Amino acid sequence: MDERPVTTLNKPDVALEITLRPSLFSDFTGQAKVKERLEIAVTAAQQRGEAIDHILLSGPPGLGKTTLANIIAKAMGSSLKNTSGPTIEKAADLAGLLTNLEAGDVLFIDEIHRLQKTIEEYLYPAMEDFKLDIIIDQGPNARSVRLNLPRFTLIGATTRSGLLTAPLLTRFGIRERLDYYEAAQLQKIVVRSARLLNIEIEEAGAHEIARRSRGTPRIANNLLRRVRDYAQVRGDGRITAPVADLALAMLEIDENGLDEMDKRILEAIIVKFGGGPVGVSSLAVAVGEEPDTIEEVYEPYLIMEGYLKRTPQGRVCTELSYQKLGLKFSQGAQPGLL
Repeated sequence: MDERPVTTLNKPDVALEITLRPSLFSDFTGQAKVKERLEIAVTAAQQRGEAIDHILLSGPPGLGKTTLANIIAKAMGSSLKNTSGPTIEKAADLAGLLTNLEAGDVLFIDEIHRLQKTIEEYLYPAMEDFKLDIIIDQGPNARSVRLNLPRFTLIGATTRSGLLTAPLLTRFGIRERLDYYEAAQLQKIVVRSARLLNIEIEEAGAHEIARRSRGTPRIANNLLRRVRDYAQVRGDGRITAPVADLALAMLEIDENGLDEMDKRILEAIIVKFGGGPVGVSSLAVAVGEEPDTIEEVYEPYLIMEGYLKRTPQGRVCTELSYQKLGLKFSQGAQPGLL
C-alpha cells in the first residue's frame, strides 16, 4: 500500500507563484522602458543610501505590478510588507502598518484606489513628511499626537488610476503604467515557466499558449498549467502546437484569446441591447457578472482588440464583434444571422 502523504501531489501548485515569479530585474520579461526607469531609480537610491521615492504602478491585472514591487524591495535589500486597500478599514489599521515599518522598508498596497478617503488623508503626511498624526480619546478630551516614522517607500498598485485623488497621485514621485504584452514576450515567459516546472514544451506549443493569453503573463501561466494537465492525461506529457490547440479549445478559448464570458458579453450587447449603447450595470445583470469585473478584467482587452468601444452613452459593439459571433452587422437594429 502506498503510504506517501497526499499533500506531496500538490507541491507544484502550492509553489507555483513563488517559483514562477521573477525575483530580479534581469529575469523580468517585457515592460522594457518601465523596467529601465525603475532600475535607474533603484540604483540611484542605493548609491545615495536613501529609500527610493514612492512608486505608483498602474495597469490591467496580471501584468506584473506585484512582481515588480517584490523585485524593487529585493534590489533595495528591504523588507516588503503587503496589504491591500479594501483590508484597511480604519485609521488604526493604517497606523499599525506604518508604525511597524523600519527604515528603508517597502509598504506595498494593492488596489490602492479602493482606500477610503478618510484613511487616505492619513497617508499624506506619512508619505511627504514621514509623520503620522493620530487622534487620542474623543470629545473634549480628544488630542492630536504626531509620531515620527522611519523613511520608507510606499508602492501602490492599481487597475484604475483614474479613481485616485489628485492629492494622492502627486505624492508618488514615480508613476509607471504597465501595458499588455506582445505574443513574443509571452512566449518567452511560457518557455521559462515550463522550464521551472519541468514541463516539456515545443516552441510552437508555447507560441499557441502565448497568443491566446490576452497579453497577460498571469493568464499565460494559468493556461500553461491547464494545457500541462491535458497533455499529461490525453497525450504523452509533451506540449506541442496541436496539443495546446486541443486543450485550449476544450477550455473554450478561441484563437484570439476570447473565452466564454467575453463572448457572452458581446452577445448580450448585440442580441439583448441591439448592439448598444448599454450601461455597464445593465450589461452586468444580463451576463451575471459584477460591474467592476467587467470594467477591470474583460473590457480592456475587448476594447484593445477592437471588439468593443466605450461611449458617453454606454458600451457599443463594433463590426468586428458581429463577425466574431457570425452575426450580420446592423448597428441599432436587431442582428440577423449571416
